[in-house]
Amino acid sequence: MSEPYILAVDDVPDNLFLVQLALEEEGHEVRLVDNGYSALEQIEKEPPDLILLDVMMPEMDGYEVTRRIRTHPRLPYIPILLITAYEQPSLVEGLDVGADEFIRKPLQIDELQARVRSLLRLKQSIEQRENFVHCITHDLRTPLVAADRMLTLLQQGAFGAVTPEMNRAFETLSDSNQHQLKLLNNLLEAYSYDVGRKILSFIDFNLRDLLTEVVQELTPIAQHKALELTLDWDAETEVIVGDRLELRRVFANLISNGLKFTDRGGVTITARVESHRMIVAVQDTGVGIQLADQGQIFEPFRQGQNKRSGHGLGLYLCRQIVNVHRGQVMVRSTPGEGTTFRVELPLS
Repeated sequence: MSEPYILAVDDVPDNLFLVQLALEEEGHEVRLVDNGYSALEQIEKEPPDLILLDVMMPEMDGYEVTRRIRTHPRLPYIPILLITAYEQPSLVEGLDVGADEFIRKPLQIDELQARVRSLLRLKQSIEQRENFVHCITHDLRTPLVAADRMLTLLQQGAFGAVTPEMNRAFETLSDSNQHQLKLLNNLLEAYSYDVGRKILSFIDFNLRDLLTEVVQELTPIAQHKALELTLDWDAETEVIVGDRLELRRVFANLISNGLKFTDRGGVTITARVESHRMIVAVQDTGVGIQLADQGQIFEPFRQGQNKRSGHGLGLYLCRQIVNVHRGQVMVRSTPGEGTTFRVELPLS
């Protein structure tokens, strides 16, 4: 594991020298780079504890460096302190792209040191919170997994004959247990995305094959409800770049939701290419979503008014995953007629 350090990025050597002196006086290891491209290369290779980033640099300014760091799928959360000589408009732009703090030129040593201490405390607090979440989810998962295994043994008659009434009770307990496990897993996944700790693996993969897999997996549910479940592929290409496992989670969630809220008709998945983007639509003929709910269904823990609504994390996770892929997910719905979720993903 690498030693903790602070990365300072500025195209003016005198500014870098001043920052280095001020922070080494506080006991920090400081590494210096003089442009945005070198900064991104260093950050990908060895993420620092904190980044001090000059706004005005040639070729790639501090805003663009910040934006690329914040949208990088494999980087952890790193506090970013922007150094600027500008006034209020630059503050807004910097905060919008993901900077944590600003400091103005000419630099005051005591202010610089204080802001660095503050941001390092913030990072430590986030890491402690993350460790707490992992510990508590592990502690909650362990008894649930154990209970699930025990229920399986009971259903199999490992401890004696199972009557039909007992079997129905075991099935109810097992369903409840699985629901709790799914909720815990979604909580952990959502938290990983929120704090930038989710590591994705981007590869070329066949999206048509992925959607076919999901449709085949969910077909028994559709058949049980006497619903149609079809995939209509109309895209000239089948390959996109992304994390296959995470995008599978997105489409499995959207399609299973469609089946869940549909009692007659079915769910149709269509795919086409439009303006160098893959467009996948999941359309159902279900109950639809009330207008009041449509604006907030992608927010965490937002549950719809329908009694079949879940815990409010599935669609939030879908949006997080699609956003990391530089895509969009949108909804269009008419109550009583059905809902269409539209996912747009870049082809490369």
